[in-house]
Amino acid sequence: MTYVVRAETPAVEVYQRLRVAAGLSPKSTEAAAAGLAGTWHGVVAYCDDHPVGMGRVIGDGGTAFQIVDMCVLPEHQGRGLGKEIMTALMEHLRQRAPRTAYISLIADGDARHLYAKYGFAETAPDSVAMALRL
Repeated sequence: MTYVVRAETPAVEVYQRLRVAAGLSPKSTEAAAAGLAGTWHGVVAYCDDHPVGMGRVIGDGGTAFQIVDMCVLPEHQGRGLGKEIMTALMEHLRQRAPRTAYISLIADGDARHLYAKYGFAETAPDSVAMALRL
C-alpha cells in the first residue's frame, strides 16, 4: 500500500464518509458543505488514490485557529498516517499563521499523546474546553 497526504479540502461526500467510518459524529450534507467552505487549510490522506484520512484547520486567519476533523479509517490506523496528517497541518500553520496566533484542538482519548508530540498541552486548570451541540 502506498500512502500520500495531499493539501486539499475533502469533498463533502469524502468528509462525511471518513467522519462516520472513523467513529466521529455524522454531519448533514448542508452542514458539511458550509463547514468545509470555511477551511483555512486541509489535508486528505490517500491509499492508492482512495481517501483514508483527513485533518483540517479552521480559524479567522490571524488570531485563532483550531485543528478539527482529524481521523484515519480504522483499517489504516497504526501506520503513521495521523502523524503525517498532523505534521502537514502544523507545517502549514508554522509557515502562514502569525506567531501570536492561538492554536487549539480537542483531543479525544489517547489522541492527546499524538498532539503532545507537536507541543500541545492540556490547559486545565487554567482553562477547560466547553462545548454545546445543537
